[in-house]
Amino acid sequence: MPIHRTPDEHFEGLEGWPFAPHYTMVDRGAMVDGGAQGALRVAHAEAGPADGPAILCMHGEPSWSYLYRRMLPIFAAAGARAIAPDLVGFGRSDKPSEQSDYSYARHVGWMLDWFDRQDFHDLTLFCQDWGGLIGLRLVAARPERFARVVVANSFLPTGDGKASDAFLRWREFSQSVADFDSGWIVNGGTARGISEAARAAYNAPFPDDRFKAGARIFPMLVPTEPDSPEAHENREAWKSLERFVKPLLTLFGDSDFVTLGAEKALQARIPGAAGQDHRIIERAGHFIQEDAGEELAALVLRFMRLSA
Repeated sequence: MPIHRTPDEHFEGLEGWPFAPHYTMVDRGAMVDGGAQGALRVAHAEAGPADGPAILCMHGEPSWSYLYRRMLPIFAAAGARAIAPDLVGFGRSDKPSEQSDYSYARHVGWMLDWFDRQDFHDLTLFCQDWGGLIGLRLVAARPERFARVVVANSFLPTGDGKASDAFLRWREFSQSVADFDSGWIVNGGTARGISEAARAAYNAPFPDDRFKAGARIFPMLVPTEPDSPEAHENREAWKSLERFVKPLLTLFGDSDFVTLGAEKALQARIPGAAGQDHRIIERAGHFIQEDAGEELAALVLRFMRLSA
């Protein structure tokens, strides 16, 4: 599993990104292939006091922790400790070179290994896109570590239902487009648009196509059939989530055509969702953090009963 590591200079001077990286080494084959097969470096950004209530912010495809640049300072100003990791293959984290190096199971294993090494307790999870597909697996595996969960534009698919036409179009596009331009993709997944500088920041982790194997393959790893890899494991995770009585809040964008509607199943199946102030955010697309980051941060702090 040869890996690529984006040079540090690609992250210098990014718009709205003053955060220094923190690094944790995880087993390459953690929880999947027996572990102890060398190590991968996982990066995370952090803001706020080390002893503050912790908020784990998990990104998806094809973004990185930069997606949370407007939310981290608001959390920190309220006295919370905000942590935003880069998934393997993204941001400052290591990037295995081949698409075959990536699987849903490996992503869960890598992040569960990272999670355990942080020794989190009483954690608030904010997850979007693949941040939810992986983050909800963390909740299912370690429910005692979480105090509450916020799900934004995400779900835990088992392949038992029909994938949306919007997702199927995105999956086909991801495999056929010649130039996998992350900044352009993120901009297209918003309702309000992002700046040229922000588009450049989303492309910063990917100097060329050699660095994009993880981003390219991610859409193909979503379980879309009942026998897809990790479909069974997600069904098992749902059994844990259906016993999760701690508070769970959904915040979905009204202009996200990939996941809008999935919040209803989360609200119906997870006990902790009962009675919460669920929201559909107006003029917000799939990358809801770009369209409504400040609003989201305020809603999360209210959910945590913290003052902005």
